[in-house]
Amino acid sequence: MSITQALNTALSGLKVTQAGMSLVASNVANAQTPGYVRETLDIATSTVSGAGSSVRVVGVNREIDKYIQNQLRTETSGGAYADTRANFYSQLQAIYGDPSSSASLESVFSSFTSAVQSLVTSPDSTATRSLVLANAQVLAQTLNTTTADIQTLRTNAEGGLADAVATANDAMQQIADLNARLAGKDITSSSDAALADQRDSYVDRLSKLMDIRVVTNNLNQISVFTNSGVELVGAKASQLAFNAQGTVNATTLWDADPAKSNLGTLTLTSPGGMSIDLIANNSIRSGQIAALLDMRDNVLVQAQNQIDGLAATMAQALSNMTVSGSPVAGGFDIDTAGLLNGNRINLTYTDTTTNTTHNVSIIRVDDPSVLPLGNGVTADPNDEVFGVDFSGGLASVVSQLNAQFGGTLQFSNPSGTTLEVLDDGGATSTMNALSATQTATALANGSPSVALFTDGSNPFSNAITAAGAQRTGFAGRIAVNAALIGDPTKLTLFSSTTANGDPTRPNFIYNQLTSTNFAFLANTGLGNAATPFTGKMPDYLRQMLSMQGAAAANASSLSQGQDVVVNALQQRLNDAAGVNVDQEMARLISLQTAYGANARVMSAARDMLDMLLKM
Repeated sequence: MSITQALNTALSGLKVTQAGMSLVASNVANAQTPGYVRETLDIATSTVSGAGSSVRVVGVNREIDKYIQNQLRTETSGGAYADTRANFYSQLQAIYGDPSSSASLESVFSSFTSAVQSLVTSPDSTATRSLVLANAQVLAQTLNTTTADIQTLRTNAEGGLADAVATANDAMQQIADLNARLAGKDITSSSDAALADQRDSYVDRLSKLMDIRVVTNNLNQISVFTNSGVELVGAKASQLAFNAQGTVNATTLWDADPAKSNLGTLTLTSPGGMSIDLIANNSIRSGQIAALLDMRDNVLVQAQNQIDGLAATMAQALSNMTVSGSPVAGGFDIDTAGLLNGNRINLTYTDTTTNTTHNVSIIRVDDPSVLPLGNGVTADPNDEVFGVDFSGGLASVVSQLNAQFGGTLQFSNPSGTTLEVLDDGGATSTMNALSATQTATALANGSPSVALFTDGSNPFSNAITAAGAQRTGFAGRIAVNAALIGDPTKLTLFSSTTANGDPTRPNFIYNQLTSTNFAFLANTGLGNAATPFTGKMPDYLRQMLSMQGAAAANASSLSQGQDVVVNALQQRLNDAAGVNVDQEMARLISLQTAYGANARVMSAARDMLDMLLKM
């Protein structure tokens, strides 16, 4: 190697060492900068005139473990999902109240039933009647407040979705912009590495909102997909849109059919103009957005269904009256005059050709647009439900039923409001029983049944209209019958001949509230369509609160466990990609030594050249 070659090689060493010192300075300065990835030089040797080796800077390496980074993003998405759910469940538990508190839903219901029990023993007591109505009003108000608070949580979820979409759109656009700046070139400088750090930080931000998968191509660009395969960022960014509906109430529900949905939906529009409904396609399965959707559309809707189930069952348990059919040759007659929208006729017959017994519920419907009704309208899995339009009068009802049963049974209107149902003498059918379940509207109706609770100022008859089922959101509207508040004596006097101290009606109310079994709809989540939850109202309430408490505990446990996983992966990534100042100082000393050695080589080469020039 010539002296000149040695001089050039030492000079290249000095340049590389200077670049290394610059990176050390950058690393140390950014040791506390979030998202900064430790940088090192990528250096290579090069041959000088075939006689020696020089050194040169090829580029800058970002010291990051891609596998751990991808795992962290996956777990970050799961952590954000778990944390969001745990937070909402915690707030939901606060709505139900501490069971030991007198203001909790369970305590308020218990106080109401205790007051009714006192009325059983003292039916002629004015003070006890007032106590029953006061406790009934507290219970109604508690259900009203519970509904309002649940819907506030759903409104918060709706607002959270709007914010998350705005954040996601910003992150996706930033990723696309940084892709364009880094496209087609290697990372050769700290400025390039800084752009890559920024791009990673926006990807990390996106991973908190949804489950994503990142693919890097050979042009140093990344494509971001949801785990379901929907592309979020490629050469350009897609655009999310969320049509927030503002305030949410119990009747605002999302539906895959846009004509039926009255709640905000989440769509993605690709750079090419293709639009995808991300909710309908279940495209986002984790992250904050998935959790907010789950709370808004599933968990909190079910919570509302549960308290609606309690309110509706309580109202109907006290106000429903059973009217038995009158036997006639070959069947029964029933008076339909007292049926309200949502009331039903109960019919049992045997198909003699198969020896099969059929239990049929014929439900009065005044809005034909809701027909046909499904079997899920009632909780009994063995119920065969038929909705019949009563808006055209009884003649129309008869025509509809005859068409429905196709001659198996024969329906007619012999007079007035009477509906007659006959079998065919046993050839194919035999009538077994006929009755009607109708809502008591008068306080003195000759029956213990009483409409103690109403839907605002209207009777609760479980009606179904184009606006939805009356039971939806009923807990938010339930009220104590104003007529009873005006005349508390009707808590005991159910006919003109009832004695003032007669406990018949108080006994009925107490037994319905505490001792009678009821089946609850599958949408409460306490059972399913095939095996609905059946039990007394106190049992249902305890089961409901126990279910919600267990779900909240599971959500909290999952959140804590997920946080441990995320923190552990973050620490592993920091260990690999973060700046250790002690290590950087050791590198600095090594570079300082190398710099001095290269300088000494240059000094020796200069001395040798000076010596040659003096000869």
